[in-house]
Amino acid sequence: MNYRMILNILGWVLKFEAAAMLLPFVCSLIYMETAALSFVICILLCFLCGFFLARIKPKSKIMYSKDGFTAVALSWIVISIFGALPFIISGSMSNFADALFETVSGFTTTGASILSDVESFPKGVVFWRSFTHWIGGMGVVVFLVAVLPLSGGNNLYLLKAESPGPSVSKLVPKVRATAKILYSIYSVMTLIEIVILLIGGMDIFEAITISFGTAGTGGFAVRNSSMADYSSFIQNTVTIFMILFGVNFSLYYLVLVRKFKEVLRSEEFRTYILIIIVSTTLICINSYHLFDGPGSAVKHSAFQVASIMTTTGYATDDFNRWPVFSKTILVILMLIGACAGSTGGGIKVSRIIIALKTVAKELILTAHPKSTRKITMDKRIVEHETIRSINVFIMAYAVIFVASTLIISIDNFDFTTNFTAVAATINNIGPGLNAVGPTGNFGGFSNISKIVLTFDMLIGRLEIFPILMLFSPYTWRK
Repeated sequence: MNYRMILNILGWVLKFEAAAMLLPFVCSLIYMETAALSFVICILLCFLCGFFLARIKPKSKIMYSKDGFTAVALSWIVISIFGALPFIISGSMSNFADALFETVSGFTTTGASILSDVESFPKGVVFWRSFTHWIGGMGVVVFLVAVLPLSGGNNLYLLKAESPGPSVSKLVPKVRATAKILYSIYSVMTLIEIVILLIGGMDIFEAITISFGTAGTGGFAVRNSSMADYSSFIQNTVTIFMILFGVNFSLYYLVLVRKFKEVLRSEEFRTYILIIIVSTTLICINSYHLFDGPGSAVKHSAFQVASIMTTTGYATDDFNRWPVFSKTILVILMLIGACAGSTGGGIKVSRIIIALKTVAKELILTAHPKSTRKITMDKRIVEHETIRSINVFIMAYAVIFVASTLIISIDNFDFTTNFTAVAATINNIGPGLNAVGPTGNFGGFSNISKIVLTFDMLIGRLEIFPILMLFSPYTWRK
């Protein structure tokens, strides 16, 4: 284990967080809030700790898989702990478990909240809360790879550990250039959404914070009603951008280099769009009687399908009151999630496709043992290593899901609340059903349950293995 390199990376992560806190600090100054002082304290603390850690120079610049995965996992834990401090120091929260839950929910782009009245919080703190979505959407370590020659070598392991999906490949030969391309696309799309929301009549504060939540597919709202009070234009704009940010970002690169046929060839993209269309249609038909006409039914159905499938978590309507069939569809979408390589969570559409193809292959082999059949994706053969990793991922996902549901059941909430609370956190969605629905929150859970759900959010964002590796003795052996 290259401990010195890991500590050096943690130092740069903390310095990055100190720089990121300058924006909410400026926001607090603009609104003349006392919370500005709390950000000054946090900035100094992050910078000083980061400064001394970054001075630890690695003796070797060689990075192995376990080094990259461990560095990313520890980076997310450290940035979350320090990121929770503004909530505590500003007096917005008194319970550190609550502050940590809210911060991890932000960085992991989950959007699950313990707050019942976000409008009473200082603007600077609300800005920081939403900004954590944007930072976590693409990933802080991906940003560092883009701007710093961290390892001087195989930093693809950092990209793999932080980027969601069954496999990660470089868009261009250099990993650093790939990270720059990803962040450039991400930033431009965010700016475009901000401009459109401003044109739609949103004020600058809400346009920025809502765009942060949409880009990171996070879902922290700045109003207690989430997105219900905004105009149809704004709601439809957010619907479109949620769907766009749920697409694999490598497809946008292919669009930029005019490889349109490869985009259309993507099975994951076609399946993703098909699921959204079919789910919206079914919910629209099933819940039609709850809305004021066909336009309203399509708008709310499409918004909620996009929000849940991309794991954003915004809401324009209380879907707790929808028929059971519609709510069941939403729960299924929670598990499926968005595309690999997007800012969305969930199991991922590509994993679902490959898993179903694996089942089909086994059925054929059972009927015809001597047949040879390869699993393909986008007309390319899927390597056995990828299939194995997907099978292991789904098994680990199921075990953690069941264990988490069992532990939080101690709080004695109903099964639907417990099941969807775990589904909403491990899939980085935000709202669940019943007590944790769009009009509820996670504040009623005990500190133990909040810690379990916080762990689930990290597990979900980093796709299980980087976090689990911290608990393996093999990780720490030389």
